[in-house]
Order: sequence, then C-alpha cells, then structure tokens
Amino acid sequence: MLDTLSCLEKFAAAARQHADLAVQRVSFDDPAYVSVRNRFSSTLAETVTCSQDGGFITSWGYRLGSTDNIEDAAARLAFLLAALPA
Repeated sequence: MLDTLSCLEKFAAAARQHADLAVQRVSFDDPAYVSVRNRFSSTLAETVTCSQDGGFITSWGYRLGSTDNIEDAAARLAFLLAALPA
C-alpha cells in the first residue's frame, strides 16, 4: 500500500526547491493535501493530493505526475503557478 503522507511530504520538499513557490500548509486530514502558492501572487495557489495509485492531483483534477518522479510533478506545479524553474 502506498504511503500517501510520506509522498506528500516529499512533494512539499520538492516544491520548496522552487524559489517562487511557498508551501503554505501540509495537512494530514482526510484527505491529506499540500497547499502551495506563488510567493508573488495571492491568487496563484493550488491544493495537491496524492491518490492511492501514486498520482499527484490538483484540486481541479489535473494530474501533475506520479510518485515515481516527484521532482517532475513539483516542476509541473511550478509551471502552472507561473514560478521560475528551480
């Protein structure tokens, strides 16, 4: 079984590598999620969950990537939030 909480912690760490992104919250409620925003915008923000099949999913249903490559999934989120590359 996939440890989604651990995967979300790793995703948050990968998102923090992008200078323009700020991890606002890592929540272990049900469902667990990570809230990330662009540091320079109050409106460019997203909530990401991790599905049981290992996919990182935005709040509007976009699949960012999988737990096989967390860094690429975080990079896709950075692109969506108009952040500069790591």
